[in-house]
Amino acid sequence: MRHLATRGRHLVGALGLRWKIAILLAVGCALVALAIGVLIHEARVRQVSDAARKSAVEELVRVRQVYELTGRLAYDKVGEAEGRVDCSAVPPALRAAALAGQRTTYLDLTGPHPAVWAARPVGSAHVLSVRQPLDDERAELAELDGRLIAYGTGVVALAAIGGALMASRLSKDLRTAAETARRISAGDLDARIGPSGVPGTRNEVAELSSAVDTMAASLQYRLEAEQRFTADVAHELRTPLTGLHTAAELLPPGRPTELVRDRVSALRTLTEDLLEVARLDANREEPRLEAHRLGPLVASAVRRSGVAAVIHGPEGVDGGDGGGDGGDGGDDGAWVRTDARRLERILTNLLVNAGRHGGGSVSATVSGTSVTVRDHGPGFPERLLRDGPRRFMTGAAERGQGTGLGLTIAFGQAQVIGAEVLLANPAAGGAAATVTLPAA
Repeated sequence: MRHLATRGRHLVGALGLRWKIAILLAVGCALVALAIGVLIHEARVRQVSDAARKSAVEELVRVRQVYELTGRLAYDKVGEAEGRVDCSAVPPALRAAALAGQRTTYLDLTGPHPAVWAARPVGSAHVLSVRQPLDDERAELAELDGRLIAYGTGVVALAAIGGALMASRLSKDLRTAAETARRISAGDLDARIGPSGVPGTRNEVAELSSAVDTMAASLQYRLEAEQRFTADVAHELRTPLTGLHTAAELLPPGRPTELVRDRVSALRTLTEDLLEVARLDANREEPRLEAHRLGPLVASAVRRSGVAAVIHGPEGVDGGDGGGDGGDGGDDGAWVRTDARRLERILTNLLVNAGRHGGGSVSATVSGTSVTVRDHGPGFPERLLRDGPRRFMTGAAERGQGTGLGLTIAFGQAQVIGAEVLLANPAAGGAAATVTLPAA
């Protein structure tokens, strides 16, 4: 029983709001129709009972008068009533009441032969009884019950249909609100629900829509302000960093000069990355999509990244140590539709991230329209696999767990060219980042 109840709750929970409202209205109307039907049935039964008892008593009086005048009782039927003296079929309770000196009746509508009895004493130890059949009355009650069931079923069906129609508007508004919220979550900050319901009226759905639109507008303003701030800061840093780089080049050779030049270069890279992130956030990137063989693009990205990576293709190892061209192995991979410059940017960031934080050997495997960059280090943090890359967080212990801007840019550029980046920790160990491109 508990299992059935749990299964029923799961089934109800799986239904949509429209069907829940329709079922609730149907159940409510069914209960009301049942209560009204029972009341009408009982009222009609009382009417039939009262009329039958009254008719039986009147017939009993007439039969008694004839019996007292003639001293005998005719055994023919007078109307539909049948009079008897000391009839053996008289119910025992009715016989006992008659022998006690009472004139009473007995009604039976449930047996195979429904009838009403009336009896009274005659003489010192005799019972005069009248039996009147009620087959027509019971048939009338059965017909009434059938009509009540039919009408009640019709009312319940109309209530369910009306409830579904009324709830469809509410369900549609709620689905619109949910879809708009998903669009906002996916980055479409211009998405709005707009007015819902009848113009000029206010209800809970309209208030929810207004609240979501207000939240979206506030979120859009905050994010755009953050994007402008990031872009402005990166842009303003460019000029002094250019001068600082020029000044560092004029310093005399030595270890201190190398350290200064290294930090200036890191600042310039960070500034360019910030500008790129700002452009990605603002959706200002316009890709140049063309058909390319994936193998040569991967080989070129490996060579330019400066990471010692082995390139694997469908036929095995095509090149190594970042020096292969991806085409000498005889299979350049599938044709893909992509922006070569942006794909190189994605692969470079993945390769640099693998070489810097992964440890061990790094490989780039081409398979169909996908390329997988893998290392043999400790793998990606669980938080990264669950929530995705986070800005300004690196995998270095001194800066906490995370990925910095490299993976953030890789994911952003992949979205621009219509590619998909999937991060995973293979069972054999290490970390793997797979880029899947649309086929040409």
